[in-house]
Amino acid sequence: MQTKQLNKVNNIGFWKKKISRDGGRTQELHQGPLFPVPPSISQFICFTCFPIKLLQNPKSQDQLPKWVFAIKVAIFGVLLQMYEYRQYMPPAVLLVLYSLHIYLEYEILLAPLKLLLSIFLGCDLEPQFNEPYLATSLQDFWGRRWNLMVPAILRPAVYVPVRRMACRKMNSDQALFLGVFVSFLVSGVIHELIFFYFTRESPTGEVTWFFVLHGVCTAAEGAAKRTSLVRRWKTCPMVSRVLTVGFVVVTGGWLFFPQLTRSGMMERLADEAFLSIDFFKHKFVYLWRH
Repeated sequence: MQTKQLNKVNNIGFWKKKISRDGGRTQELHQGPLFPVPPSISQFICFTCFPIKLLQNPKSQDQLPKWVFAIKVAIFGVLLQMYEYRQYMPPAVLLVLYSLHIYLEYEILLAPLKLLLSIFLGCDLEPQFNEPYLATSLQDFWGRRWNLMVPAILRPAVYVPVRRMACRKMNSDQALFLGVFVSFLVSGVIHELIFFYFTRESPTGEVTWFFVLHGVCTAAEGAAKRTSLVRRWKTCPMVSRVLTVGFVVVTGGWLFFPQLTRSGMMERLADEAFLSIDFFKHKFVYLWRH
């Protein structure tokens, strides 16, 4: 009798653990993009309408000291001055100049916006850039460091649905490859439209090919990392960073920047930055004197 009761208790305990474990897994699988639910209506509206996210683990972020941002602003100012001598620069130097310009201008413009939103919402938000020059792989660069609002949009809108539908017809690795490829293809088409809006020139397809190339390379990189040979192969982080950033810059010079340079867009961006600096400088001087 005691043995039967003991078995019954053990069975009940087993099924409780199983239900709890499976329920936790199901909850993880069905966590939406707004998980955890924002505590206030203002946060709920902003997180729903805009590609911003609440910072989940502040201590886990590899954030650099605040003075690093001041150095980036100073470097950006030097880059703007270098545009006056661009006709004397070799193509390799111009390519580095354009790459740094795009990155620094976006980060400097988005940092004050992030600060204002954090003050308005009363919470810390995830950064839109996470030191992309420290990326050790293409997956790291595109998924966790560069313009994070884009993967935050494409992951639930494109990657997950495509991979889920592809799993019905192909194996997991092939579905993953297709999901990554389609996500980059969609990003390329969107950038093509953005370039057309700013340059008013007919699309050439170069920027789409840039993202298609990186989609194939990123998916292939992910597949290679799952092989036993690559898992045993340890690479120095510094070497990985040089190879990753070098590949992005070189392919950017080949396919991403030509349409911008032909239309004079890079020079116009520099001129607009100069005008903005002069505007705020004059406003500051006026307020200081009055």
